[in-house]
Amino acid sequence: MARLRIHRIPARTDNYLWLAHEPDTDTVAIVDPADAEPVIAKCGELGLHLTHILNTHHHGDHIGGNLALKAHYDCVIIGPAADRDRIPGIDIAVGEDDTVALGTETARVFDVPGHTRGHIAYWFANSDALFCGDTLFALGCGRLFEGTPAQMWNSLSKFAPLPDSTRVYCAHEYTQANARFALTVDPNNKALRQRAAEIDRLRAKDTPTVPSTLGEERATNPFLRAEDAGLKAAIGLTTADPVAVFAETRKRKDNF
Repeated sequence: MARLRIHRIPARTDNYLWLAHEPDTDTVAIVDPADAEPVIAKCGELGLHLTHILNTHHHGDHIGGNLALKAHYDCVIIGPAADRDRIPGIDIAVGEDDTVALGTETARVFDVPGHTRGHIAYWFANSDALFCGDTLFALGCGRLFEGTPAQMWNSLSKFAPLPDSTRVYCAHEYTQANARFALTVDPNNKALRQRAAEIDRLRAKDTPTVPSTLGEERATNPFLRAEDAGLKAAIGLTTADPVAVFAETRKRKDNF
């Protein structure tokens, strides 16, 4: 069973589109295509034919290329059942614990509302790949446009059983700004300080910081660390429950 070969496609100002190729069957999926043109160009460069679109949520910078790509390749569009009315061209609607097959590779689907009401994520265990859209970022998480802090904390907690080696294929290059904020709420975290310095070095050369790994995120991402005593003390919520700590952290980020 071949692991997915995953290619990064930059788009717009800070989007990343992820092209996932299963080589045994030449099944090819694009995750959250903001626009069609860069996907068509990358497929042409690699000699690949797009067979699937995997959408995580309905925002325009994640579904903008759906219909043009479907017209060009006659590909299958898969997206969240809870949001199917806002996913252009959707063919297959999926939700919690459903599976999605790309050739010999299979993803487990998580319902992860918070950023939007119908957000989902796809976890390909064999390929150590988590396509999480705007739910989890490198050193951050998505804004709560349509959900509550409790919903988002519950959504992020669904990733807790996944291995540290899982690569986090989020949809935006927000890492440097996220690191600056993270240092304000978790200033005594040595791993975070080291990671922030490395991010600054990478971005100075215009080098991408994504994907990260879940292990890195658990050690340094404040939005996954709402149970950590050091972070709780730093924001003055030593005895608070994780939802309250997460909510305060998200509020501070919104106003950062």
